[in-house]
Amino acid sequence: MTTGGSGGGEKPPSSRANLPRTLTRCPECLLLRALCMCGEITPMPTRTRIVILRHIGEQFRSSNTGRIAAKALLGAEIVDHGNGRGPPPELASAGTWLAWPEGPLAHVAPVPSPKRLVFLDATWHQARRMRRSLPSLRGLPVLALPIAHVPAARLRASPGRGRVSTIEAIALALRLVEGEAPAAELERLFAIMIDRARGAGRR
Repeated sequence: MTTGGSGGGEKPPSSRANLPRTLTRCPECLLLRALCMCGEITPMPTRTRIVILRHIGEQFRSSNTGRIAAKALLGAEIVDHGNGRGPPPELASAGTWLAWPEGPLAHVAPVPSPKRLVFLDATWHQARRMRRSLPSLRGLPVLALPIAHVPAARLRASPGRGRVSTIEAIALALRLVEGEAPAAELERLFAIMIDRARGAGRR
C-alpha cells in the first residue's frame, strides 16, 4: 500500500528546474508534463474521510499513487511521516479505521460505517514499521480488504498477495463502504497512469 487535501502545495526538488523543458514535471502530480494526470481529475465528494499517512520517502516519487487519489477525492488528507513528523494524536478518534491487508477479510461494510479510513502510503517494509511504531495507529479497528484480482500491469511490482498500491486500496475500501462510483473513478485514473507510463517506456 503505498494528499491531505493540500497535495497541490508540494514542490519537486529544485534540481528539476534545470532539466530541459520537455522533461520538466507538472508541479501538481509530479509526472512528466507529457504524462500529466491533472486534466483527468474531477474531484468527487465521499462520505468517508480519507487520510493518507505517507512515508516521507514517497513525497517526491512520481510513481506514488496516493497523491493522485487525494487529488481525486474532496476532503482527502495527506499526512507525511518521517524526519520527526507523524500523525496527530486525534487520528485515533472514534470512527477511525485502518485499512490493512492482513486480518479477517471484510466482505461487507462495517456497521456503523467508518467515519475515517487511514491508509499507509509507503513500501511494505516501511508500512509495517509505521504500524508497529506509531501510537495513533495502535488499537484502531482494521478493515482488511478482499483482493479478488490484482492486475499484472502496475507501476511497481507487488511484494505479495493483497499488497496493492494506495489508490487501489482506497478504491477497494470505498467500493465496500460507499459503492461503485468513487471506486471506479480511482481505478480509471490508475489505469490511465499505467497506460501513459508504459507508453512513455516504449518511446
